[in-house]
Amino acid sequence: MECIRGLYNVRPRHRGAVVTIGNFDGFHQGHRQLVGLLKARARAADASSLVMLFEPQPQEYFARGEPRTRLMRLSAKLAALRDAGVDYAMVLRFDERLATLPAVDFIEDILAGALAARGLVIGDDFRFGAGRAGDFVMLKAAGGRHGFFVESTGTLSETGQRVSSTRLRTALARGDMREAERLIGAPYHYGGRVVAGDARGRLLGFPTANILMPDPPPVAGVFAVTARTEHGRVYAGIANAGRRPTVGGGRVLLEVHLLDFAGDLYGQRLQVGFLERLREERRFPSLEALTAQIEHDRACARSFFANRGMIGP
Repeated sequence: MECIRGLYNVRPRHRGAVVTIGNFDGFHQGHRQLVGLLKARARAADASSLVMLFEPQPQEYFARGEPRTRLMRLSAKLAALRDAGVDYAMVLRFDERLATLPAVDFIEDILAGALAARGLVIGDDFRFGAGRAGDFVMLKAAGGRHGFFVESTGTLSETGQRVSSTRLRTALARGDMREAERLIGAPYHYGGRVVAGDARGRLLGFPTANILMPDPPPVAGVFAVTARTEHGRVYAGIANAGRRPTVGGGRVLLEVHLLDFAGDLYGQRLQVGFLERLREERRFPSLEALTAQIEHDRACARSFFANRGMIGP
């Protein structure tokens, strides 16, 4: 998959694709359905498939500094789209110019102009342009003028409710990892590069690999997790996501303690899969109480994995 950063990097080979547009935050089953239809329509048209993303996400831009929970880094979205078999991912900077661009100009300048789109596949709730004035009806009319087709996916439901990033975000916030897995089609993952911490976990007997998380984090609490190294090895583990209130932590960190592992992961990239929330993060009266709780958490995680045949008893 090729990543196109900005309209100024559009080349002749990128024109004439079948396009879809969205945030794709969390890359859930609804996104997978949309990308599957995109690829099918691109094959039928003998064209390439192109996914258009915005950075920052429009909701983040309009929040004007208010915290917004993001489920995936841009790099994770691009990796998911690559694994899904998309030909091109276009990343446009969402700024004042794009935020105030009328819907008709978005069509004329970007879809019909810069991209010369062969077709457009969109979600059933897709809106675009300044004031979200653009919709399916406007796109269909424009497609008739410019010669591109427009198709909308149906609503994807699970247990009678719409599959959406908002629903996924809510499930993760309350620690319902089973619902999150149903919505995604796989366990929720968050990845990043291991950074140096304060080594407090090692002093307590629980060395951790630390990954920076956004504020607010997409998940918070103590979890049974898997961790995949950049070399492809997968380990069972336990992780704390949050601020570490007992030790007065300021940064939001994902601290991962791997079971049955001895080694140094500094500088490596880890992909952490969240399987079960064991408890909420909380403040303990002393380091001794915290250590005892971590020991209990580790035992719970070991039992969780042993019951699933993932590690020995």
